[in-house]
Amino acid sequence: MLCYQTNLGGAYCGDSLKLIDELEDNSVDLVMTSPPFALLKPMEYGNVPQNEYVEWFKQFAEKLLPKLKDTGSFVIDIGNTYNKGEPTYSLYAFRTLIMLVDDLGYKLAQPFCWYNQSKLPVPIEYVNKKKIRCKNAVDMVWWMSKTSNPKSDVTKVLNPYSKSMKKLFKNPEKFYRLDLPKEKRLTTHTNSWTNNNGGSIPSNCLIISNSESNCKYLRTCRKAEIKPHSARFPSQLAEFFIKLLTDEDDLVIDIFAGSNTTGAASEQLNRRWRSFELRREYVAASAFRFLGDDDDPKAVYKRIMKAKEGDTDIPRF
Repeated sequence: MLCYQTNLGGAYCGDSLKLIDELEDNSVDLVMTSPPFALLKPMEYGNVPQNEYVEWFKQFAEKLLPKLKDTGSFVIDIGNTYNKGEPTYSLYAFRTLIMLVDDLGYKLAQPFCWYNQSKLPVPIEYVNKKKIRCKNAVDMVWWMSKTSNPKSDVTKVLNPYSKSMKKLFKNPEKFYRLDLPKEKRLTTHTNSWTNNNGGSIPSNCLIISNSESNCKYLRTCRKAEIKPHSARFPSQLAEFFIKLLTDEDDLVIDIFAGSNTTGAASEQLNRRWRSFELRREYVAASAFRFLGDDDDPKAVYKRIMKAKEGDTDIPRF
């Protein structure tokens, strides 16, 4: 059911397997999501055991494939974990990737690593106590696509130039190789790597800290005395892929929305969006990302929690 909406999107509470069916074929430009990981410890938001994970996730990916445009992408943030009872890594994330390609026909456009400097040193048993493993600070992010040529534009996600590169632009002659003949120096260098293209091309290792403690969502949760979602990913991660893979007015979907980081990032970037989340309390709290100055967060939360299927009087932001 639709729980709240904005001018650009809507947040739905329900089973994503059913909500995906309601999407039109060839209508989605980007699916950006972080599904529950196959962690050994049961989490409050629900997570699937490693030995069931691939088949569980396959259901969603199979339904999504026809919904994507030929130029569309499916970006999945999937965390790592250990095998039960021993300090060896589970391969579930890689088995999931192989299933997507070999069984369903997705293309791996590019693998990314998300390096989160603020991750805790877990598992404590192997990292802190026995000190036989380094802390895990990297998630895999699979950029999948329906075809070999999804929409993408790296110029939208350029990194700022370094101080030394900015100095080069101001005085490129200082960086010329003196061993080149004088007549070749200008042509060889100023027409290539001394061109100012607005920024440098990013790598597929994204360095983004997940340490927000005073964002609008968390501040409002504290104010309303509502427990926030415990597994949020940072808005910068969603923003990177939304900018890279979509244009304004494109449609972005999150099938495991949680606190709806993807929807809020899409709204800020003027993309249409839909978020799907199974648990009503997470949907209700995610509305805090869109509140105006005069909105009462407690009232909005209660209104969403009490809403029934078919209600037309839902919060609009």
